Amino acid sequence: MSRRRFLQLVAGAGGLLGACRPRPAASGPQPPPSGRATIRGICFDLFTLFDPRGVEWVAEAVAPGEAADLCREWRVRQFEYAWLRATAGQYQDFEIVTGEALDYAAGARGLSLSAADRRRLVAAYSELTPWPDTRAALEAWRRDGLRLAPLANYSPSMLARLLEHAGLADLFDAHISTHRARTFKPSPRAYALGPAALGLAREQIVFAAFGGWDAAGAAWFGFPTFWLNRLDVAPEALSAAGHATGATLADLAAFVVA
Repeated sequence: MSRRRFLQLVAGAGGLLGACRPRPAASGPQPPPSGRATIRGICFDLFTLFDPRGVEWVAEAVAPGEAADLCREWRVRQFEYAWLRATAGQYQDFEIVTGEALDYAAGARGLSLSAADRRRLVAAYSELTPWPDTRAALEAWRRDGLRLAPLANYSPSMLARLLEHAGLADLFDAHISTHRARTFKPSPRAYALGPAALGLAREQIVFAAFGGWDAAGAAWFGFPTFWLNRLDVAPEALSAAGHATGATLADLAAFVVA
């Protein structure tokens, strides 16, 4: 499917690519690696499909004026606790890690959260809103015969709730939580769940990363990797940061079919 045809399909679903589009990445989509295998599937980091800023909107209702700083500290601790537990062999699923990280972030800012507010904030990760171009892109790829799956650090229950809440569960061939490997991305064991679940070689699966660190991990694993830089953040200073980058799912589609 050509990029022009993809854009026509998305526009026909309501012109979603033009709504709430973040500022494009300066570099634009780059050419794919030469000699690449035929692409038959896509694995997605969840935030390429869902807007993570919804957590901050919930946090603003719980802690007015504190949301940005609270969520920044919370997110950093999520990564640190997940990777610390994985490295130390003390694995807990991502929902538990998320709660632990929130407890730290709230305490560090002197916030006292009620049990109800804590549950509401953790639950916000399973109630995110899809980006405006998500549904139309997934439907177009399914019509084109590609096998699709999120490949997420989310626990299985978090992942199920998120996809059901958004009404997108049926658009995927598999729902892949790294909990199956009892680790988190960027462990190679986490990425290896993608080929196993989709029944394809890693060279046949594009990995769509939201974070530059995830793009690097996926590229090191051996996926053809696209960094979907939705929020136009600075690239990581790593030896591998994905094979291409862009700001929308249309850019990803161009990479898939190039």
